[in-house]
Amino acid sequence: MSQSLSKIYIHLIFHIKTTSPEIRDGELERVHSYIGQLVNTTGSHVIQVGGIGNHVHILFLLSKNESLSHVVEEVKRNSSRWIKNIAPCYRTFEWQSGYGAFSVSRSVVDKTLQYIKNQRAHHEKRTFRDEYIDFLKLYDVEYDEKYVFVD
Repeated sequence: MSQSLSKIYIHLIFHIKTTSPEIRDGELERVHSYIGQLVNTTGSHVIQVGGIGNHVHILFLLSKNESLSHVVEEVKRNSSRWIKNIAPCYRTFEWQSGYGAFSVSRSVVDKTLQYIKNQRAHHEKRTFRDEYIDFLKLYDVEYDEKYVFVD
């Protein structure tokens, strides 16, 4: 083959540190927009960013030239630095070091997109912890619950 082609949809999830201030509702849209721009600067293509004050969901197409870990590193490092400058209350803002990344079949991209868009309503009924554990179980990811939520 003379071309290298790929189309890998990723659903990325990460959480703030327990000692970090939550992102206020009035700033969520702005933060999500900035995070989307950061994804795009890696050569990947953001589809949707959403979440609530304590965690983020990102649906994106992974660049054929980037590793997932590098995209995550760039997004978390640069967004954390930027969020700290939004307002004094974010001076100590930090993301947890870990993340969850899950492949998304083309057939469920629209469903995943709607899921991310409806995070506010979704979390009126479910905690992040329950949501994340369900993802780990759905994707058959081995984990140790005593470490999965540690900063």
